[in-house]
Amino acid sequence: MIYNTLLTSPEKKFALLIDPDNHNDESLVKALTIANKTTLDFILVGGSLVSKPIDHTVTVIKKTSSVPVILFPGSLLQLSEKADGILLLALISGRNPDYLIGNHVLAAHFLKKSSLEIIPTGYILIDGKSISSVEYISNTRPIPVEKPDIVVATAMAGEMLGHKMIYLEAGSGADRRVSEKVVAEVRKHIGIPLMVGGGIRTPEDIFNLYKAGADIVVVGSAAEEDPEILIQMAAVRDKL
Repeated sequence: MIYNTLLTSPEKKFALLIDPDNHNDESLVKALTIANKTTLDFILVGGSLVSKPIDHTVTVIKKTSSVPVILFPGSLLQLSEKADGILLLALISGRNPDYLIGNHVLAAHFLKKSSLEIIPTGYILIDGKSISSVEYISNTRPIPVEKPDIVVATAMAGEMLGHKMIYLEAGSGADRRVSEKVVAEVRKHIGIPLMVGGGIRTPEDIFNLYKAGADIVVVGSAAEEDPEILIQMAAVRDKL
């Protein structure tokens, strides 16, 4: 099972985020072919605003890669039984009830009947200097990066509410990623896996986030711009 792997393996994890709208079949296969040369652990699929069928994207991924596919849904339209699991995201940094529980209620019957491994995840949006798609679509404000105490308290609350993982997000293509300081502070105060994404562009970024306490680092935009960088990024774990 995906979550048991996170709990039982001490090794840091590396994940690739695929936004279907940013790929055609050709570019997707190209990126995955390069990813297959690495020790990639997970492929996340989703985005804030996705117009292409999720089923098709997951099918192409499954034909090209053996890596577990996890849904990273920005809406109810991004559900697929073809994936292996789903991050059941609750946007706990915001106060929009649709993203805290509303959409989850609407999806409950589908998810219960599916074979997806469901991983309840406390999703925390942190200011990445630019207005992210997540912020705009969800109509929630990110936590200011200058307020690490609020980030920590939010992560602690998420764990106490029963979430199995915390995801710190700066937003896709963010001008500023989540800082090592914030990651380190959150890591000190929670006992569940910590995932970090948004604005991560270099192998050095990944190294620093791992050292700060991230268990899983997610890369999206940087790999869309240059899929070859995945080889360098995945190799970072060998330097820890």
